[in-house]
Amino acid sequence: MSSMRRRWQLWLGLAISAVFLAIALRHLELPRVWQALQAARYWWIVPGVAVYFFGVWGRTWRWHYLLRPLKQVSLRRLFPVVTIGYMGNNVYPARAGEVIRAYVLRRKEGVSISASLATIIVERMFDGLVMLLFVFIGLPFTPMPGWLQRMVILASALFFGALVVFFVFAVRPQWARAIYEPLARRLLPERWREPVLGVFERFVEGLSSLRRARDVLMIFATSLVIWLAETVKYWFVMYAFTGPGSGFPVPFYVLMLMNGVVNLATTIPSSPGYVGTFDLPGIEILNIFYVPRDVAAAYTLVLHAALWFPITALGAWYMWRERISWREFAAAEREREARGEEPIVPRVSSR
Repeated sequence: MSSMRRRWQLWLGLAISAVFLAIALRHLELPRVWQALQAARYWWIVPGVAVYFFGVWGRTWRWHYLLRPLKQVSLRRLFPVVTIGYMGNNVYPARAGEVIRAYVLRRKEGVSISASLATIIVERMFDGLVMLLFVFIGLPFTPMPGWLQRMVILASALFFGALVVFFVFAVRPQWARAIYEPLARRLLPERWREPVLGVFERFVEGLSSLRRARDVLMIFATSLVIWLAETVKYWFVMYAFTGPGSGFPVPFYVLMLMNGVVNLATTIPSSPGYVGTFDLPGIEILNIFYVPRDVAAAYTLVLHAALWFPITALGAWYMWRERISWREFAAAEREREARGEEPIVPRVSSR
């Protein structure tokens, strides 16, 4: 059943990516896109990658902060785990990298997968809130297409609703127990009840970082710095495409808007690497601000590659250094399903 579900997830993602790509290609003149790619000054990617890895270090610090109630893990030991997880997101469908990250942390530090997944979900909630903030900053200056309006409304309801639920469960864990304990005892066979209840207990424990206002503000501020750093990478790569008739540069708030929209769009199921779901919204946002479609497409393609390749290559290197094999992840997933223990992290935000 699990194998069948994974195949369906993969084929669904590939189909959605194909639709997004077909729409993106429909109005493009590929020879002009190729011209824009040839004329680009690619050395601008170098400072962009540097500032991006500053953001990755920020993500590591944020996870270190969220994990403190569970276990103190040094930044030096946590950084490889983070990069392996993001590499997994880029090469596996359905955000399997989140489970991979939690699995590697258990392997190295002994932290429960359920508890660490709860901290990862908190990360994703705050990432989503920052993405919505970026969108709202850019919207007053933007003719708002209907698809963007619908996406913002849906994403706002999703992220704010989920965050409220997590806050309530963190501050009042007994309320969470009052919900999941009766459901587990009523719906699950007796042999599954205790393992599943244990999973929920560890999950609620992982939400403990939301119990203090100071911690919440710290997590939000860190998330803001992380995503501003990524937007600076957008800005550096943009300058690779400056030139006569290019339509660039655009104001920084446009890149914030683009960052928010493309990352919200990548919550839609797609092929590994977010093919199509990243590219089409990026092209459309830039085109709204009068960037020619061929330049917008070339820029988005290069930006996508510059975001995907460095973290994937570094994560693969750390995985090799730690002597972790892909078979271990498959075995851990089979064990989880056989014992009913560790839940898959839901798709709540961007990469």
